[in-house]
This record gives sequence, C-alpha cells and structure tokens, in this order.
Amino acid sequence: MTGTLYIVSTPIGNPDDITLRALKTLTMVDIIAAEDPQSTQSLLARHGIATPLTSYHNDNKEEKIPVLVQRLQEGQSVALVSDTGTPAVVDPGALFISEALCRSIPVVTVPGPSALLAALPASGLPCDAFVFIGPLPQRPAVLRALVRTLRSERRTIVCFKSARRLTATLKTLRDELGNRRIAIACDLTTSREQWLRGTVDEIIRKQTANAVQEELTLVIEGAQSDRQTRRKRKKSE
Repeated sequence: MTGTLYIVSTPIGNPDDITLRALKTLTMVDIIAAEDPQSTQSLLARHGIATPLTSYHNDNKEEKIPVLVQRLQEGQSVALVSDTGTPAVVDPGALFISEALCRSIPVVTVPGPSALLAALPASGLPCDAFVFIGPLPQRPAVLRALVRTLRSERRTIVCFKSARRLTATLKTLRDELGNRRIAIACDLTTSREQWLRGTVDEIIRKQTANAVQEELTLVIEGAQSDRQTRRKRKKSE
C-alpha cells in the first residue's frame, strides 16, 4: 500500500498561525520535505514536533523527487512544506505533487496561511474576482511588457514583489495602468506588519514607499469600465 503525500500550509510570519490539523499531520508523517529545513525546524521545535526533515527546493528537486516518490511507494507518508505559506504557490512543490499524482499516489491538502489570501481582503479592493500573477519580474523591460498585458484586466490583480526598486515598479504601474488604487502589504501577520494604501501616485509620494525592506504583496485595482470612469470623474469635479 502506498503512502500519502500531504500538502501542508505553514505560517507566513506569525508562528502561531498554524492549524491543529497541520500540527497533527506534521507529527504523524514519516518525513517532512521542507523548502527551507532550518526555518521549518524552528517551527517544529516551537510546537514540540520531532519528525525527521529532508530538504526539497529548486536546486535539488530533480534528484529528490525520485527519492521521495520511492518512499511514498514503499508506504511511507510525506508532508510537503514551503519556507512559508502554501506549498506549490511560487515554489517547487508543484513538480513533486504532479509526479505523485502521475504515480497514483494519494495527495491530501492541509490548507492554511497564504500571503495571497491574507492580503486580498485587507486591501480594501474588490475580492469577488481576482487574478494572481505571481512574482513581478525584476528586469524593467520584462516588467513593463507584463504589466501592459493587464491594462484591460477588470479583476483585482494580486502579485508578489521584493522591496528592491519598488518606486521604479510603481512608476511602471502608473505609466501602463494609470493612477489606480493599490495596497502594498509587508511582513504580514507579524508585529512589523505594514500597509501602504492609496493611489499609485499617493504611495510614490510617501517616503515610506522607500523604507520598506521585505518581500511584499501587491493588490492592484482592476480596470474600470468607461461608465465607472466617467462616474469617478463627475464625483471629482
């Protein structure tokens, strides 16, 4: 009988943001495949969990997948965790999960924290429909080309961004999408949590836009219909 691969979400900042089910799963599996074993070890120690760890990340995924699949086929259970948040969302977990499913290995998700879903409702922007585009490119030309494709996207746009070149990124958003409303979340769920909310121009003018030093989650207003745009103009007149 094959083992089960558990996709376990872990805290994105506050170490207490972990579900009882996740703790139980991490305790009962045979091994935990962690993107950042050192970070995961700290979490396990905090909650008194002694399950063995092995590394699984972008640099070793090709060699580690056959090893982990073999353990699953031998009947062992494996928990897959990211350094933070939900595995397979902007991390190498998707390849392992796909391989397990191709081998008819049971895959069970243990949901929990996600920077994407933590930022969206607190942004103040519509949450009924949204599109997630992952990390924004660092190269200016590539970034501009991507943002240009989003001009007519009416759903709220969510993406990740490092603090590096934040002001330049905001100016690109302003040039390509207009002066839309935006919310920027930094250090979500920690005591250092910080938010920048307003139009792109307003945030560019704030000195705090240059003071942010961590990984960010950006929530950007979707494109407005012509009718909505005219209504906004009337209100401002």
